[in-house]
Amino acid sequence: MKNIVIIGSSNVDTTLHVKNFPKPGETINARSVSEAGGGKGANQAIAAAKSGAQVHFISRVGTDSFGKFMDEQLTKYGVDTNYVQKTANAKTGHAYITLNEAGQNDIVIDHGANYQLSAKDIDNAADVIKSADCVIAQFETPVKTTIEAFKIAKDAGKATILNPAPAIKKIPKELLNLTDIITPNETESAVITGTKITSPSDLTTNAASLQALGVKDVVITYGAKGSYLSAKDIEKLVPAFRVKAVDTTAAGDTFIGYFVSMLKNDLSNLEEAAKIASRASSLTVQHLGAQPSIPTIKEVKKLMRSK
Repeated sequence: MKNIVIIGSSNVDTTLHVKNFPKPGETINARSVSEAGGGKGANQAIAAAKSGAQVHFISRVGTDSFGKFMDEQLTKYGVDTNYVQKTANAKTGHAYITLNEAGQNDIVIDHGANYQLSAKDIDNAADVIKSADCVIAQFETPVKTTIEAFKIAKDAGKATILNPAPAIKKIPKELLNLTDIITPNETESAVITGTKITSPSDLTTNAASLQALGVKDVVITYGAKGSYLSAKDIEKLVPAFRVKAVDTTAAGDTFIGYFVSMLKNDLSNLEEAAKIASRASSLTVQHLGAQPSIPTIKEVKKLMRSK
């Protein structure tokens, strides 16, 4: 069983279900409204736990009812929440999602307590980081907090995976030098490198640009087209599984949680891990909501055997 530490956000998702996205200045009616657990960090933690990994989550929530809800959701799915801190005088993070009938979404985030996750919180969890196989982080919590976590991980000889989402144009060099694998989607990669991805050749260019920044191994998720792998012994696009998507929320997070959980420490099964992660992600997009839609390893293995 792989032992994973994830540093990241805890959000409650409020989703407005609409036929089409509103145009600027337009008022439209929602067909329905739903709420579910979310946040990139929490989604990835639950995906990794559902894949069979042992997962420790480092995060912050408010003392409101949403904070209690998030703790219950994480615990229900088998995530260790000993390092999910309750933050006085702060709201639990909240994401406001507009979901159209084609399954595409727009998301606006109120970070709340997520932005109060500190280097001290990381230091308090140093022992669990040192004992893990790897550490994953995103950009919905402070960058300096991630740097502290990656320093501890690298000093202990552990792998570090950076999911640069939401994307920032200039990632600190210190963080990139501490990162073993970077996992942007095609939009995030384009923001970081300055090269828009419109064809397979652009994936190669983007991967090379990311490696030039100091990260050896690159995985670019490419939506319905698959995932592009660029590492020492592999350079290829792994196709996605074709399904009808009803909600793409948490698709990327499911991929990352499963991918890292399945990946061997020597990266020798990079392509196989990506295939399993893609299959898990294909199940996620066929259901509504972030965390409720993430499949179990039993469901994923059943489909892997049938295809």
